[in-house]
Amino acid sequence: MTAKTEKQKMLSGEPYRPGDPELAADARRARAWMVRYNATLAASPDERRVLLRELLGHVGADAVIRPPFFCDYGQHIAVGDGVFLNFNCVILDVAPVSIGALTQVGPGVQFLTADHPRDPELRRAGVESGRPITVGANVWIGGGALILPGVTVGDDAIIGAGAVVTRDVPAGATVVGNPARPLPRG
Repeated sequence: MTAKTEKQKMLSGEPYRPGDPELAADARRARAWMVRYNATLAASPDERRVLLRELLGHVGADAVIRPPFFCDYGQHIAVGDGVFLNFNCVILDVAPVSIGALTQVGPGVQFLTADHPRDPELRRAGVESGRPITVGANVWIGGGALILPGVTVGDDAIIGAGAVVTRDVPAGATVVGNPARPLPRG
């Protein structure tokens, strides 16, 4: 059996070494792309979408990501048709991030798949891991929200501005606060 590469480990959620040459090259490519993309504020959404398709794993029809936009690798990000990400979105995509069709994301939202060992010796050794984030369709995420590793947000959910989402959000639910908790339906 062939040993997994650090990239394969990273994408499968296993501990990996982020300084691996293949991962470092992918990160350099993403940083160079971000310099170009983040200079396109005055460009049309169609012009920016062409650039998005150079890096992201999937870009749906009519998807809009307003610069500045920041990511680790880009290639592990999938955005559906009609997705809108406002200014200053951060996606740490050491694991896959999927954002469903028609989802609206406010400014300054962060999707953080990266995780670190709780054991201090493992942290000292320089390993980390990641867990995927999945956001359903027609979700509204308010400005400044944080979506943490391993979270799934169901279709039609609402994440309040500034919420810190540490657990899954059911379809149709509204969550607010730190940590995010459901609002009662009323």
